[in-house]
Amino acid sequence: MSSPASVSGDERMRLFVAFTLAPGDRERISTWQRAELAGNRARLVPEEHLHLTVAFLGPRPKEEIGPIAEVIAGAVSGAGPMSLELRRYRETRSVGMLIFEDTTGEATRVAGKIQCGLEEIGVYKRESRPWLAHVTVLRFRIAPRLHPELPELGQVSPSEASAYHSVLRRDGAQYDVLRSVALGGR
Repeated sequence: MSSPASVSGDERMRLFVAFTLAPGDRERISTWQRAELAGNRARLVPEEHLHLTVAFLGPRPKEEIGPIAEVIAGAVSGAGPMSLELRRYRETRSVGMLIFEDTTGEATRVAGKIQCGLEEIGVYKRESRPWLAHVTVLRFRIAPRLHPELPELGQVSPSEASAYHSVLRRDGAQYDVLRSVALGGR
């Protein structure tokens, strides 16, 4: 388990848990973003921030980072390789995203274990809808209603499960990995 970012003091932190994409996958998505999505009065999600959200926890006391990291580590222990295949691009009221199919079911299984564990320690309430494997690639105030050609990604396989700290800034959110656990034998 790694912990590249640190926090001090008695603060509450805006937290989420996500599957981190491998650098090559992030690079291919970022190249596609610049080619297909740039220039639409929308903000591209920076390459280093591309991830698959598992659970948004919201503002939490920093003391909960340790228990959250333990839940992540326990949930990914023994996890097999995760294989995701791109299916479509979708826009909601404020984001554009790439939707993936979990071809082996392993990402969905591990995401469910993480969500259940987080609920058990009282830091998360599961949503009624099933987990959706997606990567947010674009943020906007008014939907640009794009229909981009999909990138040729091949199989996408997350490299880590991580606890992130999200800091809202005027020019967009800044995400810092607080704790991370390698996935699928990586």
